[in-house]
Amino acid sequence: MQVNESAENYLETIYRLSKTHPVVRSVDVAEETGFKKSSVSVAMKNLREKEHITVTKEGFIYLTDSGKAIAEMIYERHELLTAWLTSLGVDEDIASEDACRLEHVLSKESFEAIKKHIQK
Repeated sequence: MQVNESAENYLETIYRLSKTHPVVRSVDVAEETGFKKSSVSVAMKNLREKEHITVTKEGFIYLTDSGKAIAEMIYERHELLTAWLTSLGVDEDIASEDACRLEHVLSKESFEAIKKHIQK
């Protein structure tokens, strides 16, 4: 289930949008990320080819089981790391930005250790 940081970010964005939108479209992803529609279109094609998403003929994007698993893992990391950094006194915006970088490079072992330490 190895994917690059960009793909992880797109999957997480689709996941977050699906929690608040009845359907997710490429235009929604572009608006959320601030990327050009053409860049998002290329990314969606790559995610579709890797079978992390499906796209209906109407343009509605759905996560597959593999895409959802990746998105949920990244989302959990982002939320936990942001909350942890904020609790340490880091400004919320900075904490969120730092969490976004950390969520991609932390090993599963290190993340689980942080999670266990925080939840004591």
